[in-house]
Amino acid sequence: MQMEVNFQKAANYIRNAAKVGTQLAVLPEYHLLNWLPQDAKFKEACGHWETYLNKYRELAKECNINIVPGTIVELHDAGTDEERLENVAYFITNVGEIAGKYVKKNLWGSIERLHLTSSSMDPHPVFDTPLGKVGMLICWDLAFPEAFREMISKGAMIIIIPTFWTLTDCSKAGLAINPVAEGLFLDSMLTARCFENTCGKPCGTLGEIRRLTTTTAIIFANAGGPPGKGYAGLSQVCVPYAGAITRLGSCAEGMAIVDLDMKIVEDAEDNYQVRADLARSDWHYEYRHNKTDAKL
Repeated sequence: MQMEVNFQKAANYIRNAAKVGTQLAVLPEYHLLNWLPQDAKFKEACGHWETYLNKYRELAKECNINIVPGTIVELHDAGTDEERLENVAYFITNVGEIAGKYVKKNLWGSIERLHLTSSSMDPHPVFDTPLGKVGMLICWDLAFPEAFREMISKGAMIIIIPTFWTLTDCSKAGLAINPVAEGLFLDSMLTARCFENTCGKPCGTLGEIRRLTTTTAIIFANAGGPPGKGYAGLSQVCVPYAGAITRLGSCAEGMAIVDLDMKIVEDAEDNYQVRADLARSDWHYEYRHNKTDAKL
């Protein structure tokens, strides 16, 4: 609930990353406000979303760096029957332009569904950026492999995932079996998505890619925090064959600057031929968004 303080902290990280030639900086979901929809001032604060979006656009120009500023919760049509809150991720180019945006589709349980409006049946967008074709997901979207395949089929080279995923998202039954079950969930999914889409994943509380070629990278940036507060963290760089190259812990705020050798990803595609199968005219999976399919 300290938007300006959190923005300045993020800006300092980004300026330091830019000094060493970083091309892309990624922040976690809800980084400006945390997720506190019951706070009396939360909705009012969300009304200032455009101010902070513009601040990040100016910062991108200042530092000559592409930025995905985590997510920004936006209040639209306040005080009307159409009032809604949307959880939005933007890709801002190094000249301060908005290359694309994504509104969170898969909302987490009643906690988010009571307050946020989903992008629902809208297709997952893929858009052109200075780093190639990019798609974005947010947090719980990570659990749905269909989202990855839809964007891969549209030519996405980079998939970026700002996240606020905690250990306490697990049920009591799950926690009784494994107190860090959500960490296992994250590590397992990141590795699986890496192999099944022949993707390399540079991931971090503030992640970056310095060198990009022509295959897919996935950037996962999760929130970390003080011990005992339930933060999962585990922002990481993960590639086929090797798995996690580096991983930030769960109990510390920090920045990881990563050089990713995309040749690993090219070798994985040569071996597994996932993209080649997706390109075949007789590929047997389709990606549809309509109400009939939603009822299946």
